[in-house]
Order: sequence, then C-alpha cells, then structure tokens
Amino acid sequence: MKAKDLRERTTEHLQELEKNLGREVFDAKFKNFTNRLNDTSAIRKARRDFARVKTILQQRASESAAAEGNK
Repeated sequence: MKAKDLRERTTEHLQELEKNLGREVFDAKFKNFTNRLNDTSAIRKARRDFARVKTILQQRASESAAAEGNK
C-alpha cells in the first residue's frame, strides 16, 4: 500500500484497516513460529502497512486537535 492511497481513504476505513492489519501481523508471526509461513517477507510487509496506517491516523488526530485548539 502506498501512503498516498491511504491518505485518500476515510478515517473510519483506516481504523477498520488498522484492525485487519494488526490481525494479519499476528497471524503471520504465529504461522512463522509454527513453521507454516511460506513467505516470511509477509511479516515485514504487513508491519510496514500497519505502521503507515497508524501514522496517518495519528497525523489526522493531531491535525484535528490543533484545529480545535485554534478556535
């Protein structure tokens, strides 16, 4: 996923995506531990996508807090 594509999505959709990616990271780590994961790069990809989503959500939260502070 590209950050540019993620920024175009709604906050609600990003929050849902955050939950799904968190679960995906957990599942990939669990499969790797039990030797059922064929592509170990999936863990890294999922972690990075998860971090991108969390970063964008944090930026939106800080922007809304700053906007409320200026009122």
